[in-house]
Amino acid sequence: NRFQSYSWEGLGDWSRAPRRHANRTSRAVAERLIAARQAHPTWGPKKLVARLRDEEPEVAWPAPSTVGEILDREGLIRRRKRRRHTAPWSRPFAAADQPNDVWCVDFKGWFRTGDGVRIDPLTMQDAFSRYLLVCQDLPLPRTPQARQVLERAFREYGLPRAIRSDNGPPFASIGLGSLSPLAVWWVKLGIIPERIEPAHPEQNGRLERLHRTLKAETATPPQPTRRKQQRAFDTFRMSYNEERPHEALGQQPPASKYLPSDRSYPSRVCAPDYGGGVTIRRVRTNGEIKWKGDTIYLSESLRGEPVGLVQQDERTWTIQFGPLVIGLLDDHTRCTVHTPTKVLPMSPV
Repeated sequence: NRFQSYSWEGLGDWSRAPRRHANRTSRAVAERLIAARQAHPTWGPKKLVARLRDEEPEVAWPAPSTVGEILDREGLIRRRKRRRHTAPWSRPFAAADQPNDVWCVDFKGWFRTGDGVRIDPLTMQDAFSRYLLVCQDLPLPRTPQARQVLERAFREYGLPRAIRSDNGPPFASIGLGSLSPLAVWWVKLGIIPERIEPAHPEQNGRLERLHRTLKAETATPPQPTRRKQQRAFDTFRMSYNEERPHEALGQQPPASKYLPSDRSYPSRVCAPDYGGGVTIRRVRTNGEIKWKGDTIYLSESLRGEPVGLVQQDERTWTIQFGPLVIGLLDDHTRCTVHTPTKVLPMSPV
């Protein structure tokens, strides 16, 4: 019968694959998945399935692996070169057990819009919930502009317990304790500045990973103008917080895990208060303090601020700013010594 129907070709081995697939994804579901991928080009199969299950729970959505195959057949999967990963750095995130325990801040890295204007995006993220608090274009990464943006965030979301940053300006300086004017302001607000090790961006890996997604969705290629670039940032922040599922959060968006801080921004920012047994000196405008007839340089970032000195032995005094130990004073040589805590998370007294 096969020979009569198909001639000599009918005598070869035929495929044993079933002609019907009971669990085959319907075309309607496949088209819905394709449309979702086109609407969110940077979302992977897990995020797409999680989002669609929330929106349409009555539909039997396929497994993420099947979704990946469907998208791959449609040419919607862009394969990336596999990277060699180092072991994850867990120490800086040990304290991020609740929203507002730690906020992570950084500049994404500058680029130019289509009309040649320089863009320096400042981002700030809650380490626990991954909620993107700030995504703001600045003309230059300077202290006054950054402080203005961060103050708006403090007024809207309250104060965190710590802020993690790298060791570059405007977050740190080469002065005593590596305190910058921005970090001094944080300490006066009751916020502990934490700093990662130089050349180790993986210690702030959650924000670095967010930057990759931010670039893919808003700046590849950059927008034609600065105003349109900021609109793209605003749209991304809303989608990232409210819609985009996050695998580390059980495929829930960050907004489902974030709550504003119960520590509100104060109407008046006061200088640190020191208890008994602490010798107080106010830093002059040139960054020096008066000490036993001599002047000793500390840091220009601390000008106008009171610092505390606590005697450790006959020769050594501990220098404090608020709850932080920022250095040591050698009473014989009248020189200051940086403490080992000037990099990594600074230790409260």
